[in-house]
Amino acid sequence: MKKACESCSRVAIGKHYKDVPVWKRAIGMVMIYLPIITLPFIFLSAYWSYWHLLMMGAKDVKTLRDYLPAKESHRYDLKTQIKMEGSFALSTSQSKLFWILNCSWYCPVSVALFEWHSYLVKLVENFWCPFTHATKESYDNACIDKSFWHIYPTDAAKLHPDDLKNPIWNEDEAVKKED
Repeated sequence: MKKACESCSRVAIGKHYKDVPVWKRAIGMVMIYLPIITLPFIFLSAYWSYWHLLMMGAKDVKTLRDYLPAKESHRYDLKTQIKMEGSFALSTSQSKLFWILNCSWYCPVSVALFEWHSYLVKLVENFWCPFTHATKESYDNACIDKSFWHIYPTDAAKLHPDDLKNPIWNEDEAVKKED
């Protein structure tokens, strides 16, 4: 069975936006900010994963700071921030403060947090479970030196040859591949 968006190269949203009734867009705006209440739990989950890796002996693990954009990279500040003409009288898009908070904090911090959390979960997965599956190759942004299974030779011998020699969780194989 073909997946719905297997051939999609980009999502079509901008060309349909003006066709959506204002009341629907207003509800949509509320819905995008409700997840703010989940951010503390995502932070906690990410840090638990981070601390878990450190307690297992991991070194050189990226931090959230590695995923946050530098403040200097933001194009606008409160003085220079552009704003939009509102679709209705009390639209937040008419406020400079809205755009500063949205574009300098909420969006980049949220994206950085989820990317960092994804990286950490991939590290945990690569360490504890070095078994290939259909999407495992996409975990290559979280390479490790050895999986838990590679630490003990008698356990490593049980692995399928592709799992034993996967450079994502076997640094020796990555070195061989580079040579």
